[in-house]
Amino acid sequence: MKKAFKMLVSVIGFTILISLAMTVFDTNEASAYNWTRTLQEGSSGNDVRELQIRVAGWAADSPRKTYLAVDGHFGPATKAAVKRFQRAYGLVADGIVGPATQAKLNSLERSTGTKNFAYSEFYSTDGSVFSGGKVSATTVRENVRRQMYKLEAVRVKIGNKPIVINSGFRSVALNNRIPNAYYNSMHMYGVAADIKAPGVSLTTLLNAAKSSGFSGAYNGGTYIHLDSGIEYPYGEQYWYWP
Repeated sequence: MKKAFKMLVSVIGFTILISLAMTVFDTNEASAYNWTRTLQEGSSGNDVRELQIRVAGWAADSPRKTYLAVDGHFGPATKAAVKRFQRAYGLVADGIVGPATQAKLNSLERSTGTKNFAYSEFYSTDGSVFSGGKVSATTVRENVRRQMYKLEAVRVKIGNKPIVINSGFRSVALNNRIPNAYYNSMHMYGVAADIKAPGVSLTTLLNAAKSSGFSGAYNGGTYIHLDSGIEYPYGEQYWYWP
């Protein structure tokens, strides 16, 4: 009887451990976007829009005031960005988004954010997570998602070095408490981040960001500020580069 009880306890314990392991795996596993066709110049639709979000960080080869429009139309700029993405990840750089490129795009996706960035890194530090900003929490989350894909590109361009998020989304209340913070800061919409990369100079980090579609980019002394304000109708839409 005692032996049977011990075996039962062992089986239950093993089952719990497996369940916990599966829960951890499910939380961090890559989520697969359902690409249903090969995309190329001339294609249009929501899948093209999703593609543009994911390759937006490959807007240019060098620091340049340009960004990739997320409009669902696969034109020359999207093709050029796809080619840069393909080269960076060791794929055939033909600008055609077939199974190999789609698989690589999906490898950067996680249910918690992207491969190297998590939504939690961008939470407002006053505990409001993505709430209390100037747009809904749902909109903030989507804006942060788009930003993370650009930051994945920046990470590659600096030699796959880790990037630290000093400040991501800010609630209005938090922004109001920060000395000299801009009253309409893009942080309150989820389209800005202050970052650093240990072991990488701020100049190198800034230049990588300037080729990754960020319209706001400057050296803050101990961090680099980045935002994509020019792409959103949230305020002054201009390039802010020193």
